[in-house]
Amino acid sequence: MPLRDLLRENERAAVPLRICAESGPWPLHGSAAAKALEALALAGRAGGELMEHAGLGVARLARALAPSAGLVEIWCGPGNNGGDGYVAARRLHQAGTAVRVRECGVPGRLPADAAQARRRAQDAGVALGSPAQAQGDAAVPPDLVVDALLGLGTTRAPEGVLADAIGRIGAASASGALVLAVDLPSGLHPDTGQPLGDAVVRADHTLALLSLKPGLFTAHGRDLAGTVWFDRLGHRGGGVPGDAARPTAWLAGPSRRAALPHASHKGRRGDAWVVGGAGGMLGAAALAARAALAAGAGRVYVSLLARDERSDLDPIRPELMHRPFEAASAQLLEGCTAIVGCGGGEAVRECLPRLLAKAPRLVLDADALNHIAGAPELQRLLRGRAERGQASVLTPHPLEAARMLGTGSAAVQADRLAAATTLAQHSAAVVVLKGSGTVVAAPAGLPRINPTGNAALATAGTGDVLAGWLGGLWAQAPGSDAFEVACAAVWQHGHAADVARPFTENRGAPLLAGDLITALASSA
Repeated sequence: MPLRDLLRENERAAVPLRICAESGPWPLHGSAAAKALEALALAGRAGGELMEHAGLGVARLARALAPSAGLVEIWCGPGNNGGDGYVAARRLHQAGTAVRVRECGVPGRLPADAAQARRRAQDAGVALGSPAQAQGDAAVPPDLVVDALLGLGTTRAPEGVLADAIGRIGAASASGALVLAVDLPSGLHPDTGQPLGDAVVRADHTLALLSLKPGLFTAHGRDLAGTVWFDRLGHRGGGVPGDAARPTAWLAGPSRRAALPHASHKGRRGDAWVVGGAGGMLGAAALAARAALAAGAGRVYVSLLARDERSDLDPIRPELMHRPFEAASAQLLEGCTAIVGCGGGEAVRECLPRLLAKAPRLVLDADALNHIAGAPELQRLLRGRAERGQASVLTPHPLEAARMLGTGSAAVQADRLAAATTLAQHSAAVVVLKGSGTVVAAPAGLPRINPTGNAALATAGTGDVLAGWLGGLWAQAPGSDAFEVACAAVWQHGHAADVARPFTENRGAPLLAGDLITALASSA
């Protein structure tokens, strides 16, 4: 079944939908919320009905992904995830696809619905075998492998038979087989996107069932889940606000710049002010300033903090207006959107008290964050901004976030949603925790995970571009909610890298920060 036909199918037939950057926003449910949602979906249904829906969705997607597969191999685990695999095996077998099942659970110990699904698969003539029998499988390699080993309830690192099965799935993938994971790649934490241990499935595709889990979209989740598909299993309800089944976070949706009125002029498009560029780091401030200009700010001022003879030169664009920080007027200080810290070095420390006290809108990046992390008086000034009606956005990478939280970067990465939310609450500011699946969090409300961007952004200066772009957008809409502006900037920043990806991949090169600004200007 071609993918285009699959997407046109009636949703009552358990049709998976492809989740992409253009398709959001989508609610995300952590493990506790997903289990509560599953309980709601099961209420009033006949035994095994939900599993039948799930297995049908797996079978349909498997046929769409590999319509000419000579053999589909399904690894079934000891729980209900394995039950979904048994249903998929039966459905594929009945459709005429050759299926081989490898069982990693004890048949007599399966949950009731999974045990029933196994019996029905066996009665239909599906070939069931133990992992030990997989030793001879090399003679007939599969074209598609379905990972139905472990699901939502797994909290421990896979070991023993399950770890060995994950290794065999990896070997099949290395030999050219497509890998389709059921609900989650086995060994991936559903909430954090971190592997539970050394054994984890790397899937080409993942079919999320009933709910989308945050771990599929942040940390290592995007690499391990591959292309994510979603099957609601016919369930539309999500409970009522405040109950256990409410979303944990949101996957951000598309964000485009609105068309400008024809009668616009620069005075109506706001002012952005970049403070940074200490000795040896002029380029960081220049990139941020260029990005703010490309985002559409009417005027962009730059206060370079370098103390040498180059500090008064315009290194990039003649459109940028230079102002020594000490000479900045009260009108500029109290009327602009300030982007602070890009290449700021030690010199930015002296600027922070005045900016934290007076600037109505602050984007704090890099060295500004590092200085605040080490200075309790600056932390108090930052927290007090919200009480004074001044808005702040912090754009840390994991190490900068760790310094502000007084922990290590590994702890931040272990639970990115929790780290971003905690930092937002502690600082009374919006936090953009950069990385794969950038998290945007506010002191109150649900965080969002950004679906755009790719590894081409892993190059020097792209974070400076993000800070400048965010400040440039915010300058044009000074009354806008800081959280919404941050989400828009992050989405557009990643989307520009996605648009440019074919070009960078063909060159075998990263996306240079200066080229990213050009891509942003043309794609946002």
